[in-house]
Amino acid sequence: MRILFLAVGLLGLLGSPHPGVGQRNDSIRAIYIKSYPDKFFLWPVIKQRSLAFRLEDPSPGGKNVEFKPNNAYGLGVGMYLFDLGVELVFAIPVAERKEAAYGKTRATDLQLNILSQRWGADAVYQRYKGFYVSNPVTPVPVNGTFPLRPDIVTENLGVSGVYVVNPNKFSLRSSFTFADRQLKSHGAFLLSGTFNSFQIDADSAILDPTYTALLGLTNTFKSFDYRTYSVAPGYAYNLVIKNFFVSALFALGPAVQEFHYRDLAGVDHAETRINSFVDGRLAVGYSNDRFFAGITAATQLRNVVFDNVRFGSTSSTFRILFGWRFREEGFLKRSVWDLLPPWGKEKD
Repeated sequence: MRILFLAVGLLGLLGSPHPGVGQRNDSIRAIYIKSYPDKFFLWPVIKQRSLAFRLEDPSPGGKNVEFKPNNAYGLGVGMYLFDLGVELVFAIPVAERKEAAYGKTRATDLQLNILSQRWGADAVYQRYKGFYVSNPVTPVPVNGTFPLRPDIVTENLGVSGVYVVNPNKFSLRSSFTFADRQLKSHGAFLLSGTFNSFQIDADSAILDPTYTALLGLTNTFKSFDYRTYSVAPGYAYNLVIKNFFVSALFALGPAVQEFHYRDLAGVDHAETRINSFVDGRLAVGYSNDRFFAGITAATQLRNVVFDNVRFGSTSSTFRILFGWRFREEGFLKRSVWDLLPPWGKEKD
């Protein structure tokens, strides 16, 4: 079975309240948040990651063309042990009927997460080959085939981060890694930033003459790339009702984007513009001292406007998991902190 994606998360490595790391017991934080330094977690997980893009007429009521991959869900297992969280997920084969309608997508999806009390970071590499037009001009009949583009290849490489301004009453980890548990409802302001490099290539023009005319595109192209630098303010809130929770995060801000494309006549076009960046995350679930379950969704949307069209790429993650916490015994009480230099320790 081909690996669809491998997600490795350092879920509580930095800022984790583990014996020996020199953190003080914050009485205010203890009222709102509970951590589990003496337990390890196990969970099965169902996960889907996606990298889609669209081109649209930015004018009010303008048309758009959406390209989506026919990527599968993944099934795997996760573990939080030694203050290190790891998920390994394998692809579930796509049904032949679905592949006949939406084509075949080959996906490589690698992700690294670090999430502490105050900040989190994500690093991702995605390479997708094979897309279909999800909203064709001509309706697709039942059991028909959507317009397919098996030649289109996209690559997405990025690093993003979130900084929580006041983590004493709000835990981002409680909703997305379950390293903590939010005891009382509260929110926090945050900053979200990213560096991203996106590239798309095809054997022929991305848009055929029909869609080129639909969007009013002047220069058709078969390759396009851009780099994004952005910092966006935002807010996150954890709503807790007994052991159930709903968590939401939203950040919106400007993005500096350097982009380049080559049209079919071989002419290069390059420009730097200010566009937009959106970071959104949502989680719902249940968590107590022994058991946790949740559904999480995260989306990062980037827009580039050029030649009277808007190009948008969307990187998204959908995840369902349920797991258990077990008390650590013996060598399981060790932490990856034991392998790191004694930063911050007082000298004799």
